[in-house]
Amino acid sequence: MDLVWIGTENMLTVRSYAPGDWRALWAILESVFRQGETYAFDPAITEAEAHRVWIELPGATYVAADDAGALLGTYYIKANQPGLGAHVCNCGYIVAAAARGQGIASLLCEHSQEEARRLGFRAMQFNLVVSTNTGAVRLWQRLGFPIVGTLPGAFRHPRLGYVDAYVMYKSLTA
Repeated sequence: MDLVWIGTENMLTVRSYAPGDWRALWAILESVFRQGETYAFDPAITEAEAHRVWIELPGATYVAADDAGALLGTYYIKANQPGLGAHVCNCGYIVAAAARGQGIASLLCEHSQEEARRLGFRAMQFNLVVSTNTGAVRLWQRLGFPIVGTLPGAFRHPRLGYVDAYVMYKSLTA
């Protein structure tokens, strides 16, 4: 389902990923993956592997585009576990560096919760929220995802060494 949001600067549409989006989406993903500060992917991830983990493996991938069609962010949604755990989904979100601080991550997360409910998921879990990613931690908490677990030293940050990661969880049935 497409969602249109009109902000103070422009209109933003969240829609399903289309193959023609890949070049612009890869530019957004590559920048974040190469920094190695928020996702556990190898910073040397290949474009083909990034396509596999962000587009091919998830149940669905979405993009946020401005009124000119430029991609500003993305998220994927998938079952967090197979079988008896498949009623809980997992999402990953990335906003283009130039578009951060404009409410796009909030919009993507809100959209993902609606999509998750539409797809029959009963809860959403973030498995590895890096503790030093304080903006994301604050945002997820504000959107109703408490920290339900701390994984001591679970993330090898390229500048800070081993830092904690959080598991954050929200029921979607209440």
